[in-house]
This record gives sequence, structure tokens and C-alpha cells, in this order.
Amino acid sequence: MTTDSSMGSAKEVVVSRELDVPPEVAWKAWSEPEQVRQWWGPTGFSCPRADMDFRVGGTSLVTMQAPAEYGGFQMHNRWTYTGIVEPSRIEFVSMFADDTGAMVAPAEVGIESGVPNEVPHLVELQPLAGGRTRVTVTEFGYTTEQARDLSQGGQEQVMDKMQALYRRT
Repeated sequence: MTTDSSMGSAKEVVVSRELDVPPEVAWKAWSEPEQVRQWWGPTGFSCPRADMDFRVGGTSLVTMQAPAEYGGFQMHNRWTYTGIVEPSRIEFVSMFADDTGAMVAPAEVGIESGVPNEVPHLVELQPLAGGRTRVTVTEFGYTTEQARDLSQGGQEQVMDKMQALYRRT
């Protein structure tokens, strides 16, 4: 199983994983709430909430919850969709939010400088031989290498969880 990833510029995070399902199934990981709740958040975190309005112009609110040993805090993200081409491409802008979906600045949730208020994302799903899919997530706009590296690590863990969700046994 390939788990390649490559670093972009200081302003980009790029993470790819190969999933053991076709794009039509991998698509559901991004579009169906019960699927999002299974992989969103880094290792050890859960996703108790995924209110999905998956359409161009729609906004989803996803919540990741830290494990008890990290205090059990919740962090909310709002995803506003700017482009959707089923089953190959999703474009959205992510921002931190409160539990009502109102935007909050990264500093207000304890995130270091270098993370912009709005982070454009591109998700590409490429069909592979054998009914598999390569998913590549690109995040844009980080202004420091430290912020990019922090997000890179989180996105790697999130994509590992997605890959495990669709692993053939």
C-alpha cells in the first residue's frame, strides 16, 4: 500500500493516500456525514459532529474532539464549498469556527501565527487500476514553515485514518 506524501512550498501542504475503493466510494468519505465522522481529526481524536451541506455554496461544520488525556476539548471547522466535480474534485475554504459555525481567528482557538483565517483546500480523487483511488489533499496559504509543518502532520494523520477506513482486509 502506498502512503506517499510530498511537501509543497512554505505556503502549501500536500498529502496523498491510496484507498482500496473506487472514486465513487471514496467520494462518500467527503460527502456523507457518517463517513466524515469516521476519519476527521488527527490520531486519537474523534469527530462527534459533521453537519454536511455538500454543494457549491454550501457550508459544512465538522467538530474534532481531543482525547481525555489532552483535555477533551472540541475544535470546530467550517468548510465552504467553492467547486465540486463528482467524483474527482472538491474545492473548499476551511476556517476555524465556534459551535454555531461563526468564524473565529486561529489565535482565538490557540493556533499559532502563520495559519490564515481562511485556508483554501483542493481534494483530488484519481482512479487507479484495480478499483482503487489516489486521494490528494492540498491546503494553501500558510505563511510560515512551522504552521505548514503543523498542518502537514495533522493532515497526514487524518489521511491515515481515511486510508484505514477503506483498507481491504
